[in-house]
Amino acid sequence: MAGRRAAIKAIDWAAFAERVPPNQRAMFNALKTRSDALSARLAALPEKPPTIDWAYYKATVAKAGMVDEFQKKFSALKVPEPVDTQTAKIDAQEQEAAKSSAEYVQASKARIAQYEQQLQKLRNMIPFEQMTYEDLHEAFPETRLDKEKYPYWPHKPIADL
Repeated sequence: MAGRRAAIKAIDWAAFAERVPPNQRAMFNALKTRSDALSARLAALPEKPPTIDWAYYKATVAKAGMVDEFQKKFSALKVPEPVDTQTAKIDAQEQEAAKSSAEYVQASKARIAQYEQQLQKLRNMIPFEQMTYEDLHEAFPETRLDKEKYPYWPHKPIADL
């Protein structure tokens, strides 16, 4: 019993509730209620099971040797505890997720820096109402038409349209 109690982890239900979408709130409440009921039942159990009074049974049972046989079998009985095979996999997945999220954060910071440069460029531009065509082509070179290379309208290769 002590092994089971030591393995119980505290659950932060408030943090868990923040991550539950509204359409799954009923399932979350059912899970919390069931978890609380099981925790209460586990807490109500004694730390060690009550000891068996073998002398009482030897005196009460008429058939000789039967209680000794039960006692021998009972003392030889070992209930195997389940082996934890999933924690290592979960830890590996958690480390992989942390690594990928750190990479995503770095890539996002790089994109943010690039977008801030573009935003700064747009803020420092002449207002569109005051721009000439030369100012527009200087600010946005992709709008310039190459009339010498493509003399006919639309002054761009057809594949680029």
